[in-house]
Amino acid sequence: MLRGRYWVMMTLLALVCTAAAGWDSAGAAGYNEVLLPVSRSVSGMAGTPAEPTQPPIAAKASALQLEKQAEALYGYVTEGNINKTRETIDAISRLFVASSFEGLTSVEGVNALSGAILDMKAAASAVKLQPERWETAAARLRLAANSLTHPGQPMWLQYYKLIREDLNDMERSAAGSDQAGWRTAVSRLQERYDTIRPAVIIARKPEEVNRFDAWLSYASGLASAARPPGREELMDAVSNGREAARVMFGKEKDEPTLSLPLGPREYGPAGWLGAGFILAALAYTGYRKYRGEKSRWNPY
Repeated sequence: MLRGRYWVMMTLLALVCTAAAGWDSAGAAGYNEVLLPVSRSVSGMAGTPAEPTQPPIAAKASALQLEKQAEALYGYVTEGNINKTRETIDAISRLFVASSFEGLTSVEGVNALSGAILDMKAAASAVKLQPERWETAAARLRLAANSLTHPGQPMWLQYYKLIREDLNDMERSAAGSDQAGWRTAVSRLQERYDTIRPAVIIARKPEEVNRFDAWLSYASGLASAARPPGREELMDAVSNGREAARVMFGKEKDEPTLSLPLGPREYGPAGWLGAGFILAALAYTGYRKYRGEKSRWNPY
C-alpha cells in the first residue's frame, strides 16, 4: 500500500516538473521572439549608410544675405560713396557674428571669410583714403561671399584665364632668362591670387590651397634668389605652377603646356654627317625617280 502511494507521488512529481520545464522553454521562446525583431531593427539601422547632411536652411539664408550685402558694398566702393561703404561693412560684420555657416564651408573657410571682412573694415577705417585698397578689399569680400553661396560655379573661377596669362608671361621670361620680366609676372600673379584666395579657401580642400601657396612662394623665391636660377629650373617651375593652378581651379588635365622650346640642340660633327648622308640619299632617290618618269614618257 505504501509502495503504491510512493509510486503515485513520484509520478505526479515527474509530471509537474515536465510541465514546468515546458512552460520555461515556451516563455524563453516567446521572449526571444520579442527581442529578435528589435535586434534585427538595430542591426539594420547600424548597417544603413548615413545620408549626406544638407546645410541648415538658416545657414543658407545667412549666406545669401551676406552675398547681397557684399555686392552692395562693392557697388558703393566703386561709386566712391564713403558713408554707405562704412554703414554696409558694419552691417556685414554684425551679420557674420550673428550667423552660423555650418555645412557650407570648413573652419578654414570661415576664418578666410572673417579675414576678408576684417581687411575691408581696416581699409574703411583708415585715416587716409586709398581707393585701390578699398576696391581690392571689396572685391575680395564679394568673391568670398559668392563662393559661399555658389560652391559649384563661383565667380573666382573666371580668374583662371588671368592666372594662365601670368604663367605664360613667366614662361616667356624663363625662356629668355629675363629675371626682371619673371619678377613682374610673379608679382602680378601674386596680386591676383591674393584677391581670390579667401574665396578659394572657402571652396577648395586645404591641401589644394597649400599646394598652390607653396608653389607661389617658391616662384617668388626664385625671383629674389642671390644666385640667378637657370633656364630649365624656371621652366620646371612654370610647369609645376600650371599643374597646381589646374588642380585648384578644377580643370581637366590637358595637353602639355610648355609651348616655348628649350632651345636648339647641339648635334656636333657626327650629327651633321648623318644629316648630310640622309639628304644625299633623298636626292639620289629623287633623281632616279625623275629619270624613270622621263624614260617612260619619252620612249624614242
